[in-house]
Amino acid sequence: MPPVSRGTSESRGEDRWRIHFEPHLPYAYEALWPALTTPEGLRGWLAEAEVLERRLGGAVTLRRPPTGTVATGHVTAWDVERVVEYTLTGHERIRFHLEPVGTDSTVIRFVNERGGSESERLDCLAGWHEHFELLESALAGRPADWAAWTGAHRAALRGDYASPATA
Repeated sequence: MPPVSRGTSESRGEDRWRIHFEPHLPYAYEALWPALTTPEGLRGWLAEAEVLERRLGGAVTLRRPPTGTVATGHVTAWDVERVVEYTLTGHERIRFHLEPVGTDSTVIRFVNERGGSESERLDCLAGWHEHFELLESALAGRPADWAAWTGAHRAALRGDYASPATA
């Protein structure tokens, strides 16, 4: 698979920003939707969904392996097989908008709007970049092995996003 395209960010005021990614994946949106909206799908690339009420206004509780960090919130947009948005503590608004390209590929228009420091912005860019790589791997039948996760790849991605040559 081609590498995940580099994410971008834009300032939304003091200590507020919006992260963008647009991965183009060689999978039909019917394959992607469950990966974004079911406990089984999310487990393979993002987090354990301890609570996931799959409807507008539904409750969400995600536990990030291997750290155990918990984020709670609600489903704040739900358009079946097109758009899902979660608003979560510590992550604020995360939105996935699926756009089919032909019959066997999909672009995910991803946005994460949140506040935080410059350091947190870089962490977020690197984190989502890695998660989209994990999503591609999970869709190819290789879900994340959280027990083997070390954070080294994310640290390298963060360094790349922090580098003035690539910023």
